[in-house]
Order: sequence, then structure tokens, then C-alpha cells
Amino acid sequence: MIEPTTAPERAPESTAPDSAAFSDPEQLAAALETAGYLPDEGLATAAYLALVMHRPLFLEGEAGVGKTALAHALAQVTGRPLYRLQCYEGIEATQALYDWDFGRQLLHLRAAEAAHAVDDPERLEASLYDRRFLLARPLLQALEDSPSVLLIDEVDRADDEFEAFLLEVLSDFTISIPELGTIRAVTPPLVVLTSNRTREVHDALKRRCLYHWLQHPDFDREVAILRRRVPQVTEELAREVARATAKLRTLDLLKPPGIAEAMDWATALHTLGARELDPDVAARTLGAVLKYREDTDRVHALARGALFGG
Repeated sequence: MIEPTTAPERAPESTAPDSAAFSDPEQLAAALETAGYLPDEGLATAAYLALVMHRPLFLEGEAGVGKTALAHALAQVTGRPLYRLQCYEGIEATQALYDWDFGRQLLHLRAAEAAHAVDDPERLEASLYDRRFLLARPLLQALEDSPSVLLIDEVDRADDEFEAFLLEVLSDFTISIPELGTIRAVTPPLVVLTSNRTREVHDALKRRCLYHWLQHPDFDREVAILRRRVPQVTEELAREVARATAKLRTLDLLKPPGIAEAMDWATALHTLGARELDPDVAARTLGAVLKYREDTDRVHALARGALFGG
């Protein structure tokens, strides 16, 4: 077994064992709700199909709508370890697959030289590429620790070459290591790819996946999420935060607030002792829900009462 570079996130032992526990999307949705994630019918169906069909699930939508959180919830309800690959501009295959621990290899070589065990150079060279010197990255970890959940986050930030590489790996869930051979997942990982749509992802990768567009929740669902995830806030405050956040999303802001920001805002208001959305307190806590100066200035320039119910 390859030693992971970072420990995976594991679900509590009391969670459902795996996909066999879910006979339909409704059962999966109920399990996700117990984990604090409230999917709508379409998302629960897409997640269920990805789980039972062993197909990657490609989630697109604005930041903060719950794409990454779904992968964490799926890991929890299935009892699988979660491995996360955070994509960024310039990411390379070695940072996603594996690398060799050159430091340990060098120490091994020096130890062999000190012990005068260099009579067979070919054997010594082969020993440098033993599995103990292999650093597994998230893709390899997910294939080795089967079954697992693999989160490939913000794939739209990577370049075209990395997309092509992902397509090859996700086609058969195998990884070839020249020095060691081919590694294949016993059970394909449940793969969740997310995109904030900063650029279009190629059709070839999307065709390999089940696709779902994740949008901001409607009012009632957002209130339910706030009450579930931030249970200390009052019902009235949760409803007013949800209503005000929905208004903010209509203002053509640089970064419209997602459910994550709504939860932060509700928590900040509760921390200040608010039981309902007072316009003055709401204006002073905009930093919890808006992340750009231009957006904050725009909101302050508008009638605060129209936005926050004052």
C-alpha cells in the first residue's frame, strides 16, 4: 500500500457502508440530509446515478452553491475516504498522480555506498524505485484506497493539457508507473468534478461524465439549509438572511453571494446577538457576505432599507 502524502478524510463508522445501502435517489437524498446536505431532486438523482453507474459527476455552477460540499457529504454517507485534487493554473500530471521521494532515494543511495553495497549497479538502481520511495498524489491515492471518493475541484482552472490527461485517467481508472507497472482501481472511485465556469471545459471531458448544473437554492430550501447548518440562528433571522441574500444576487455584483456566504452572514449576525436582520447591523457585517470592495460600495449606495427590510 502506498503511503499517502496527506491523510484522507474518512466518514464516521456509523455511516452507510456504500452504494448498496441506497436503492433509489430518495434514499440517498435522505442520507445526505442527515449529513447536513440538502439536495434537490435533480442533484440527488445525478449523485445516485454517478454512484451506481461508476460514472464521474461533473458539477458546474457559481462559487458557493455547494459543489465541493456535495463530495464531502457523499464521502460521509458512503463511508468512503475522500481525496481532493485542487486544480490551478499550471498544475501538472506529477502533482496529481505521483512523484518519487528524491530525498529518501538519496539517503538510500548513500547508505548503500557506506555499506559498500554497490557491487551490482543495476540492482542498486532498481532498488531506488521501490514503492516505499513513491509519493502518491490524490489520483493514485483514490485508485489505491478503493472504494473512495475523488474530488477534482475547480477543473476549469487547469489548462487543456491537464484536461486531456484527466480524460485518459477517468476513462479506465488505471495509472501506469513505468518502474512498477499498472495500477487499476478494484472499484472505480466516485469522482466529483467541479467547475465555476471561469472557462469552458472541453466536451470530451464532459461526455465522460454525468452533468448537473448546480444553482442557488430557492428561498425555502435556503432557509432549510441555514436552519440545518447554522441551528443557533432564529427562524426569523434565517428567513431574513435568505431573503436579503437573494436580493443581493440580483444586483449584478462581481461575486454574488452563495450559500456558504449566507451561512457566514447568519453566523456573524447571531454572534452579534441579532435575532432578526436589522439594517444597521446588516450593513456593518457585509464583509461576511460580500468579498469585493466594489460590491460593498454598490450595496451601501443603495437604499439599505429596500435590501435589508428596514
